[in-house]
Amino acid sequence: MMAPPQRQRRAMRAVLGAQFFTALADNALLIVAIGLLLERAAPAWMTPALRICLYLSYVLLAPFAGALADAWPKGRVMLITNLVKLAACLLLAFDAHPLLAFGAIGVVGVAYGPAKYAILADLVPPAQLVAANAWIEMSTVAAILGGTALGALLLAPHAALAPFGSPAHGASVAIVGIYALASLCAAAIRAIPAGAAGVAARADAPSVLACAAGFRAELALLWRDADGRIALAVTTLFWAVAAALQFLVIEWAGTVLGLTLPQSALMQCFLAVGMVAGAAGAARWVATARAMTVLPAGLALGGAIVLMTQVSSLAPACLLLFATGAVAGIVLVPMNALLQQRGAALMAPGGSIAVQSFNENLAALVFLAAYGALLAAAVPVRAIAAGCGMLVIALMLAIMRWRRAATATPVLLAGRRP
Repeated sequence: MMAPPQRQRRAMRAVLGAQFFTALADNALLIVAIGLLLERAAPAWMTPALRICLYLSYVLLAPFAGALADAWPKGRVMLITNLVKLAACLLLAFDAHPLLAFGAIGVVGVAYGPAKYAILADLVPPAQLVAANAWIEMSTVAAILGGTALGALLLAPHAALAPFGSPAHGASVAIVGIYALASLCAAAIRAIPAGAAGVAARADAPSVLACAAGFRAELALLWRDADGRIALAVTTLFWAVAAALQFLVIEWAGTVLGLTLPQSALMQCFLAVGMVAGAAGAARWVATARAMTVLPAGLALGGAIVLMTQVSSLAPACLLLFATGAVAGIVLVPMNALLQQRGAALMAPGGSIAVQSFNENLAALVFLAAYGALLAAAVPVRAIAAGCGMLVIALMLAIMRWRRAATATPVLLAGRRP
């Protein structure tokens, strides 16, 4: 049942508000948590372990994420998620270990994505779904940029909240307020009558075993599809690299460029802005039917990461990060579109999103674990960057060869005699 137009608009504003403030707080909290680890003189490997705590939950609970989000009203899922994040942030303010807080956030956050996207179908007609998704993505990108800058600002030595013990502890208190705003927006979604904004829960939630079996079948189905597996392999690789780069850039900027943590965090903004520019260009010039033509551009991502090892001044570093993000956006948008198209043709859209999320988070978990192990082994950051770039080039060449082999196979079979 579609909501009346006035309620649609009100609910959509609430969803966008909840998404923006949640993503803003998430990205600011990551920078603040790194600051708290530095205050504790924690070993270097604990920095990527923050994200590992999140991705581990996403991987382990991926088969149940969709069913979990459907078992309760979507607005309620978003509200509970933000309240738990708020509580985890309060724990940080009272000197709890950052890994504990991020573990709690990961457990509840696994259902947030499916709830956020699933509610759109009840808020807008099918013809407006693309626009609704675009607004969600734009609010997310804005929150990533704003959250990174906010986290850096709150960690500045002159931070106004320093009386709470330290800039990092005071920043945790400030972020509690942002999660409170996100919770208020989510509560406004929940207040909309059932059936008007996807608030009605599914009455027949499947069992744990049924969820696991269905997810396993969908996972195999997408990997067997000729185009689906190429798109899935590329998006999985690129998001895993993005997860590692988030921390690699901070370490590299601090070690090689001599920047402070707040300054290093701001360097990520060049990466994000580049990705937005590349994504906009790909959306404008690359049709889904021609998505495979962007595969060679993936080699440039690996090359750009290798070039990081040769840069030691600020201006070239900013340009290189922008170019790295642009290349990633150029490849990711067509691959994402192709993957969504193949997923929708093979299974329910929610199942496709769950499979994609599982693969991407699992790969990110592996990359971050490897990065943490290299830091623990005291491998220089330049060597880590060079190795990461060469690995991306090697994997992209393998994917392109895999694509050529899959394309040639039908031709060879067609030429055989019966």
